[in-house]
Amino acid sequence: MNSENASKVLSKLSDHVANINRLLRNIKSNTAADFIRLDSRGIIVTMNNVAAQSDLDIIIEKYIKGIDTIQADNVLSPRLPQ
Repeated sequence: MNSENASKVLSKLSDHVANINRLLRNIKSNTAADFIRLDSRGIIVTMNNVAAQSDLDIIIEKYIKGIDTIQADNVLSPRLPQ
């Protein structure tokens, strides 16, 4: 995600965390977003548990790419930390 997209996400952090958690509850996930922060590579969504790939897919495909101010083609696939 480029820095312009990242700053647009960061402008409404609490709304984004709440919306991500709503989507995760809808799929009955055991994970929840704790907070979002900016990193040199984009944004990092910190979760309360290790997220399953399906959780990451929901966050990216259903939420992050759906934000109307984000250029979806600049959003990379989610990945778990190594």
